[in-house]
Amino acid sequence: MASNPPAKCCTVGVKHDFLPPQRRAHRHHLQDRPVRGLPRDAPAGVAQAQDTAILYLPDVISIWQNSKLMADQFAANGYLTLIIDLFNGDALSLNRSGDFDFMSWLTKGSTGDNPHTTEAVDPIVVEAIKYLKQEKGVKKIGAVGYCFGAKYVARHYPDITGPLSIAAAETDEIFPAEKRHRSEEILKEGGRPYQINLYSQTEHGFTVRCDVSKKEQKFAKEQAFLQAVTWFNHWLL
Repeated sequence: MASNPPAKCCTVGVKHDFLPPQRRAHRHHLQDRPVRGLPRDAPAGVAQAQDTAILYLPDVISIWQNSKLMADQFAANGYLTLIIDLFNGDALSLNRSGDFDFMSWLTKGSTGDNPHTTEAVDPIVVEAIKYLKQEKGVKKIGAVGYCFGAKYVARHYPDITGPLSIAAAETDEIFPAEKRHRSEEILKEGGRPYQINLYSQTEHGFTVRCDVSKKEQKFAKEQAFLQAVTWFNHWLL
């Protein structure tokens, strides 16, 4: 896949505070816990237990209410779901005020000694995959990545293997049309099954942080989630 570096749109969005009524009865609370081997005991959440699992690689806000609700929904659909902190305790807050130097945060972190480069993040993903396989006994792993996390689904595609499905926003400076079309070329050259759905009237991050009070955005978010579950049900089970 091809994409641009993170920008302000990666932290803009709406905090969700509910689950659809039909899902509430099946909600699985996520317990924050360390996954052995991750730098500085990076927290993770584990929900449910099966032979198949979904590794959830979050956006730059990391393990927060919206991502936990989504992981609960994946668990409610029958998948052990592991959501990990890719940022070593240095996630960003929602709707940051003022200017923010994303490149400095990526290369140095907020403290200057906690980078979020591929060299720092790759080992966290590798250890998470190892944890699912060796400690949880998972036979098949699927992965979902949102915003920042999507890059690492693509980077670790050989470790996870299998087909790839993309839910793309109509307006997205991180994954604009030219990058989306280039990704189509890369996936076609790879020879594996793939799917790219484009959702109108959406912006970067809609799958996690959209305004669900807006009909078009709510529809897109729900359809993107169903797209993921349907994809896993077909290719992972």
